[in-house]
Amino acid sequence: MTRRRWIAEHWDEATATLVGVQAEHMARVLRAQKGMEADVVAGGHVFHAEVAAVSAPGEPSEVRFNLIAELEADPALPVTLSIAIYKFDPMEWAIEKATELGVAGIAPMIAWRTDKYLAQAAEKRVERWRRIAHEAAKQSRRSDVPIVYDPVLLPARVQAATEATRIVLAEQERTTTLRSAVEEAQTAAGNKMPVLELAIGPEGGWAPAEEALFDANGWRAVSLGPRILRAETAAISALAVVASYLE
Repeated sequence: MTRRRWIAEHWDEATATLVGVQAEHMARVLRAQKGMEADVVAGGHVFHAEVAAVSAPGEPSEVRFNLIAELEADPALPVTLSIAIYKFDPMEWAIEKATELGVAGIAPMIAWRTDKYLAQAAEKRVERWRRIAHEAAKQSRRSDVPIVYDPVLLPARVQAATEATRIVLAEQERTTTLRSAVEEAQTAAGNKMPVLELAIGPEGGWAPAEEALFDANGWRAVSLGPRILRAETAAISALAVVASYLE
């Protein structure tokens, strides 16, 4: 039987602790008892664990585990998804699926064609995006949770210093495919796994000035094919291509 997996908020070498919503669900809904077994993610590692203590009714919810043995776990893909902010419902779906596909980080960007209301609301929305990533990581049995960065204006992200190979999906690009760019990055990395950053545009695509900015800062423009895809479809399609090659 597959054990439930939980992502600890606090841990040390021998124990891990759930608090807040997770602890509330485990203690009050699942009626956790001392000795109950589970898999617990702590500090990027997965452990076979058992419940050591559960807070009493009326106290702040807390479940403490004893960590028994570390389990084998697949690492995150060394990929950051830099995604221009668009309508929140499909964007939340993209964040959930990107987490399931194994991205290491998600970087929301305010692009020229990002709706002004969405741009203004993004700062308050980021905590919800982090919760979505957390739940998706737990559901997909990841050994970590992707970093969801604070939203920034697109130029700040595009111009930031990084060692990653940076790739941007561009509608006007017709010759260089995403797969070929990933293959080239893998060849350049030799025996190591290439570190990638993948930029996905908003509804309506990149503005000409943004395309020029990507080019001036060394981003490689690539194509996913001749079809015009919705932003969330492009994000998941691109990550599936990258994951199929790197894994």
